[in-house]
Amino acid sequence: MEKAYFITGTDTNAGKTWATIALMRYFKSLGKSVIGMKPVASGCLMQDGQLKNADALLLQENSSSPVDYDLINPYAYELPVSPHIAGVKNPVRLEMLAVNFALLQAQADIVVVEGAGGWYSPLNAREANSDLAQLLAVPVILVVALRLGCINHARLSYQAIVLAGIPCAGWIAVCLDPDLLSGDEVIDSLKKTLATPLLGILPYREVADFDFFAEQLKLQA
Repeated sequence: MEKAYFITGTDTNAGKTWATIALMRYFKSLGKSVIGMKPVASGCLMQDGQLKNADALLLQENSSSPVDYDLINPYAYELPVSPHIAGVKNPVRLEMLAVNFALLQAQADIVVVEGAGGWYSPLNAREANSDLAQLLAVPVILVVALRLGCINHARLSYQAIVLAGIPCAGWIAVCLDPDLLSGDEVIDSLKKTLATPLLGILPYREVADFDFFAEQLKLQA
């Protein structure tokens, strides 16, 4: 099993955080210590005198051991817009993120890194999530939001990961639309067209049930 994974999605609000926490709990069920990292987050609120992101706090809460928030989420921006816009006065430095990542790796068996938005979503004026994943040099897990149009988004995202020369460890389907038509057929189509394993299907839930979600996952050791 890999020491770390980079989680990307077919779009913003694809279910990456739910999938990330499900993965963290899955690894815990295997007796592994795990830490979640969300290097860059927009849409943060002031808490205890510091901007913090709700998703990053969930990752912190679900980590196996106490970790400083600044390590988990070094770049927390207030505006709920793309990081390259929200962080224009404090742009993301990928080298700093790599340092934090290495510190977290020293504290756990597995680190799960949740990207911001989709694969090519920009983090600063020049670099995107894809560049961060290449710098960290860890396998990618693609989160596919099951909704109308997702087959195209999933195939494009997977193709981009492959073109970047980064191993794709698999994909996770997240059911976001309770009224999605032909959901099973969509999943079957993706299984046939994505040359990487389906790691699990997270059924639709209005409220996350992370232990249940973790039970839906299976990664190759």
